[in-house]
Amino acid sequence: MAAKPRNVISDYLQYVALRLVATALLCFPVNLNMATARLLGSFWYRVNRRHRERILGNLRRSFPGWTEKEYNRLGRISMQGFPMLGVEVIFTPRLIRLDTWHRYIRLNDFQEVLNLLVRHKGLVMLTGHYGNWEILGYTLATLGFETTSVARPLDNPHINEWLLGFRERMGQRIVDKKGATTEVGPILDEGGTVGFIADQNAGPKGMFVDFFGRKASTYKSIGLLAMEYELPVVIGYARRIDGKFLFDVGVQDIIYPADWKSQDDPLRYITQRYTKGIEDFVREEPGQYLWVHRRWKTRPKGEEPERFD
Repeated sequence: MAAKPRNVISDYLQYVALRLVATALLCFPVNLNMATARLLGSFWYRVNRRHRERILGNLRRSFPGWTEKEYNRLGRISMQGFPMLGVEVIFTPRLIRLDTWHRYIRLNDFQEVLNLLVRHKGLVMLTGHYGNWEILGYTLATLGFETTSVARPLDNPHINEWLLGFRERMGQRIVDKKGATTEVGPILDEGGTVGFIADQNAGPKGMFVDFFGRKASTYKSIGLLAMEYELPVVIGYARRIDGKFLFDVGVQDIIYPADWKSQDDPLRYITQRYTKGIEDFVREEPGQYLWVHRRWKTRPKGEEPERFD
């Protein structure tokens, strides 16, 4: 089915509006903007019934037995993450530099990853829609480790190009998810590092593995790349601290080739283990996960779709 044509005027007006908002935000301290973003997210959680119910449905199924008060508290925090991420993206190039990054980033159990990066023998890094997933690649690029991240472009081409300028300012490269197959191979051949957001619904062709006690369709490409090039897979996160422009950047797990080579089904082993790694860091602070996203949209054959999903 052909995509619906974009409204050129609407796209441009949205872009201009966003640039004006970004300019206004830069007139104020970053953490004041973060506080405003939390208020905006809380308001949106209150008035947006459809997304609120989806968030609550996912939380109830992922953490059965909790109180409605706790579900709503986590749901509200999760919704606050949208505008907070927007503020963070705008301020990242201004605040995260080689001489200042340590003021805002706390590296947690990161030495082994730095050792792997220095070797330049190829590496797959992944995270989920948790905390500030954008700042991981930006921080590594700031430290001199060039990475290539696979991402879906935004629908609005003007906004997409503007955000690419932020993302790629320090040397991080972004490639379109649709053309990633042909671009990722040569990068890994040369010992480069490729990053993925690894918790997206993969549709009917994905591999179903456990995620919070339910089967979730998961992309096979990460495991296939690790197997083809015999590379370690690093599962990392960037967790906000106290709702400020301050992040705990850490490593949840590293899957080495020796771990999966002896398995009966190496692809399933890699896919399930990295999915479990994402689940583990989400459980540390569930409110920082993007519960509104439709992670469990595709169901195994014969299973009915879940309500609110």
